[in-house]
Amino acid sequence: MKKTLFVYNPRSGQGHIANHLAKIIQIAVENGYEVTAHPTQHPKDATEKTSEEAKLYDLLLVGGGDGTLDEAVTGMMRSEKKVPIGYIPAGSTNDFGNSLGIDKDMEKAANIAFSGEKFDIDVGSFNNDYFVYVAAFGVFTEVSYQTPQESKNLLGHAAYVLEGIKSLADVPSYKMQVEHDGKVFYDEFIYGMVTNSNTVGGFRGLIPNDISLNDGMFEVTLIKFPKNPIELSDILAYLSGVAKDSQMVYSFTTKEIKFTAKTEIPWTLDGEDGGKHRVSLVKNNNKALTIMVDGAQE
Repeated sequence: MKKTLFVYNPRSGQGHIANHLAKIIQIAVENGYEVTAHPTQHPKDATEKTSEEAKLYDLLLVGGGDGTLDEAVTGMMRSEKKVPIGYIPAGSTNDFGNSLGIDKDMEKAANIAFSGEKFDIDVGSFNNDYFVYVAAFGVFTEVSYQTPQESKNLLGHAAYVLEGIKSLADVPSYKMQVEHDGKVFYDEFIYGMVTNSNTVGGFRGLIPNDISLNDGMFEVTLIKFPKNPIELSDILAYLSGVAKDSQMVYSFTTKEIKFTAKTEIPWTLDGEDGGKHRVSLVKNNNKALTIMVDGAQE
């Protein structure tokens, strides 16, 4: 029999994965896999377990939210041997699972993991760390993961933006030098994100164009600090889709970008704490890992 290491977060998505464990293991066995299950015990446990033991298996099965997947991907990038990853979305947001078209039904996702098709994905490097779909700083990073999904569905991402900018006086801003593709510019930002996903924080539409998950490129969005209500309205019009462009927003694609600030800037990686950094170098590792999906992906 082939072997799979099943790393799952028993706390993801209010612990619902516990109700599906027996069926997930049964699906694995039916597909010819011997299962070793490991419930994560502490932060970064999935990273440690994957980096140390994934090389001994034919498939890594990850159950949890975006944060658990992020940890497992980081571990796989550090592993001596890269093996395919099966993903069972079990969190409250599941941005990357949505982008991959992986079913939210855990048992259907398990079937995809063991009998789907292999798909190579890009993985981001962030200094000495890794991320799957977004590295971000600024005003919206906490709001996106704190806003209830019902509100996101009802109000859309324009309301999410408004939630992040309740008061201009309370919005932190960061003066940074940005370098990419031979270009250098300096500005003051309230938000920035380097992404490889169709959704961020559960919101669709924050990235205006169709996203390829393995083209070697990141989508970058940088929002300048609005100094008056007119500039704020300009930003909101762009992010809500009313305006096609904005002088307040930088939007471009790149495979590598460097941020340099005078002070340390707090970042989030896939919705998790990414630490504070004065210099942040972000690179795209094209088709670095393989993940199981339902049918051919473009």
